Amino acid sequence: MPDMEESAQQTPADPSEPELPNGAGEPDEPEPASPVADAHASTPEAEDEDEEVVAVEEVPARSAPSKGAETNADGWRPYTMGELLGEAAEAAAGRSEYAEGNGAGSATPERSRSDNLQLSSHHDVAMDLINSVTGVDEEGRSRQRILTFAAKRYISAIERNPEDPDAYYNWALVLQESADNVDPDSDSSKDSLLEEACKKYAEATRLCPTLYDAYYNWAIAIADRAKMRGRTKEAEELWQQAIMNYDKAVQLSWNSPQALNNWGLGLQELSAIVPAKDKQTIIKTAISKFRSAIQLQFDFHRAIYNLGTVLYGLAEDTSRSGGADNSPSDLYSQSAIYVAAAHALKPNYSVYRSALRLVRSMLPLPYLKVGYLTAPPADDPIAPHKLWERSQFILNHEELQQVNTSESAPAKSNGLVEKTKRFIKVSVADIVSVSTCSDLTLPPGAGLCINTTNGPVFLVAESWESLDGWLDAIRLVYTIFARGRSDVLAGIITG
Repeated sequence: MPDMEESAQQTPADPSEPELPNGAGEPDEPEPASPVADAHASTPEAEDEDEEVVAVEEVPARSAPSKGAETNADGWRPYTMGELLGEAAEAAAGRSEYAEGNGAGSATPERSRSDNLQLSSHHDVAMDLINSVTGVDEEGRSRQRILTFAAKRYISAIERNPEDPDAYYNWALVLQESADNVDPDSDSSKDSLLEEACKKYAEATRLCPTLYDAYYNWAIAIADRAKMRGRTKEAEELWQQAIMNYDKAVQLSWNSPQALNNWGLGLQELSAIVPAKDKQTIIKTAISKFRSAIQLQFDFHRAIYNLGTVLYGLAEDTSRSGGADNSPSDLYSQSAIYVAAAHALKPNYSVYRSALRLVRSMLPLPYLKVGYLTAPPADDPIAPHKLWERSQFILNHEELQQVNTSESAPAKSNGLVEKTKRFIKVSVADIVSVSTCSDLTLPPGAGLCINTTNGPVFLVAESWESLDGWLDAIRLVYTIFARGRSDVLAGIITG
């Protein structure tokens, strides 16, 4: 196996590669050359010895803000980039009042010299940067002309009303989109555009402190600037700023798996820069963010895969240094579960397929997960605690099953064969929900409740950390079944 010290970190992708649609659970789409352009995650297509597990970042919400078309309490809403470009394109074609009069961006057909809008030097800097972007092809040049026109509109809007958060927010979007349109060899120009975008997001959030989309996209802009700086002190400070903004975004919109996923990725990047003594704490926090994203959206394959990468990196660190709560083999096995699940949900993604080739042998084949749970007798789910036993369980694409570890024949008494012991078996097709359970009637430990069409099944994990692993594994297997991909998972584990 190759050295995987950098496996959980993102690496720059070809900026010309297209983005994936935002969010998880989307319809199947052709896989782009890179999982997400904004993720800057590479997808090495080499032989096994050259493969590496790389992280996948979620597409920025500027393409599809979570607030959609809703208007806030102040009577305004953020535009999506599609709306912004469409409106600007119409105006540039002469179908808007802003395209009339003294040129693009003019508020009225005629103005006296004293009434002319005077751009501040700060505005001039941003406009000069936008004007310097030409695009790498005809499509890019056409898009940039529209972005330039849109920038003039928002400068005019801010000059008319300096307290308009909508104008600052959308101007930041224009700057951020322009940065994506910069020639790949011009890092300095891209960084300057992103820096200006950050200033506009800062002003938008000052004027409207509850604007989730601004904090989220601001974090992405900061993260893009950090990626340009490698593993430097400046990069560390930028990652910390990005993480703070993801934190704020999640506070404002707790049900955003995309923000949680990118938060986890930011923590992964930060963990590669900070001193070794701080790394474990940051990695554990990243794991919790990915897990929270998955709990919000069980088929969020990017977060599922990213959780696999961070666990793989932790396993690599543990195998070198030791001293962790879990053994490297346990961590490798956990990592393989998430990578296998991501591949089952999106079997056409080459980055998942490559990673799976690397980790498949770490699964307890022909099963997805094997471990111990404390269980009641199969025919008496509310039996006294003394009758509950610690038993081995196996999970595959079809069922969770208690293992009969006894190889001896049933004992005989008075010439009669004793009743054969029954074992717990839960079919994936029968599962309704899976959750933690703190019922005081259960034996001490981390309670697990599997609601099925035949009634609830109660089990107890050995620790809360172990419970998280079982919860995720069972939910993922059920989600894969519900998405009609059980055959893919079966091929992975029985292969």
